Amino acid sequence: MLSEDGVRSEGPSALAPGAYLRSEEYNPCLDTILGRGSTSIIGRLRPHVVLKYPRFQWWNQQDGKAHKLADSIRHSFKVEEEILGILGSHPRIIRFLGCSEDPRGLLFAEASKGSLQAYLDHYNDKVNMHLRMAWRSEAGEAVRYLHSKGVIHSDLRPDNYLLNADNSLCLCDFGGSTCGAIDGGGLPDSGFFNPSIGWISTVGSDMFSLGSVYYFIMTGHWPYKLPGPFVSVAEKLEYGEMVDTLFGEGKFPVVDDLVAGAIIHGCWTVAYKDVGAMLLEQESLCKQVFADVMNVQEDETRFVFSKHPITTIEN
Repeated sequence: MLSEDGVRSEGPSALAPGAYLRSEEYNPCLDTILGRGSTSIIGRLRPHVVLKYPRFQWWNQQDGKAHKLADSIRHSFKVEEEILGILGSHPRIIRFLGCSEDPRGLLFAEASKGSLQAYLDHYNDKVNMHLRMAWRSEAGEAVRYLHSKGVIHSDLRPDNYLLNADNSLCLCDFGGSTCGAIDGGGLPDSGFFNPSIGWISTVGSDMFSLGSVYYFIMTGHWPYKLPGPFVSVAEKLEYGEMVDTLFGEGKFPVVDDLVAGAIIHGCWTVAYKDVGAMLLEQESLCKQVFADVMNVQEDETRFVFSKHPITTIEN
């Protein structure tokens, strides 16, 4: 289910920021804004350091709808801080630098190339297969690590994978995650959500989302969607209803022509007991695919050399 903001709600009591609140944004006067969500904004605080801060200035508001939404945002930031504490340091997880009181928010090391979503929106035609498969491995490694710590991300999508300077991936945005008694209440966006399991975050729901992330990595677009961002909230709502219906009926995009496409389909159909089992199969398939490609290239090279032998020039 999507709210009027085009954001999946977290149940019947979830609130979405209304137009009456738009003018009350919290503004810590950062030079560069890197991203905006429905409840938080990412800005560069200083070189190589970004601040994730609440979108609205009424953090301590105590009345009406603003109070309820402020509670929700405070909870999200609290959950994210707790989850990051559980996860600690890992190369596939965004590096957490601590909390900030003034300006208010969470501090992170900047991933200099932005989100995977934005990168492939601009450069999809220039990304080779080896890098795509490396991203698939890294995206899966991040989720495997989360699950080993008892954490369910609950909102895996290309916007939440970030690209470092060396083109490696790290995962971010844990405000909706769950871990034992910690419950951020998040659910994935349509296209990364399995309607068949209902309103609950599980290892299986993360696995399903990962299948759609892999599909995006291989194609440059979400399942059943053309490339590029949504042009309106109405378009996103329409997409959400369409893809939720198809996925709920067990109808998924054809992946037969994609490298290791069977892995993607296996994620969607919950064919793996855990991410580790999926990654082992993916690694095996990829080795075979790239070995076959190398053999073909070597055969073609031998053919070229036989038609055009190298001439040795003697002194």
